[in-house]
Amino acid sequence: MNMSRRAFLQVSASSTALLLVGASGLLPRLAAAVTSPLAATDTRKPFQAMTLDEVVKSLGGTTATKSTDIALQAPPIAENGAVVPVVIESKLPNAKMIAIVSEKNPHALSASFSFPDGTEPYVMTRVKIAETSNLYALVQTDKGFFYTEQLVKVTLGGCGG
Repeated sequence: MNMSRRAFLQVSASSTALLLVGASGLLPRLAAAVTSPLAATDTRKPFQAMTLDEVVKSLGGTTATKSTDIALQAPPIAENGAVVPVVIESKLPNAKMIAIVSEKNPHALSASFSFPDGTEPYVMTRVKIAETSNLYALVQTDKGFFYTEQLVKVTLGGCGG
């Protein structure tokens, strides 16, 4: 690479100025606050939970109740655990959030979707399931947390054994 003396000096001066501004504390600290685990808006904690109960607690609840008003559709046998299609629909009134939980994954919470008031609580997506386990659809309403579950077998090559 042939860099002219002028280009080298411009890059050096710009880098030095940026480092000085950063070191002096003049850059906004908002960016650092968002990535801090202690930030009020940190959304990583629910994704670090390992069980359904831990997910509920990290989302601000105490316990989840099983409900027949939640429809969970997933294949009973998943040929490829990396892309398992999931459809969730809630008939519970005032649903605010739908989450997908698989306790045998390295992190139980696979996905979380928030819904504004008046929006139909319906989700169609694909999730990764590490091994055969129960897949949970967790719904948060103004009355608390509710869930339904379905066993999904993850097979190698779709043999179903």
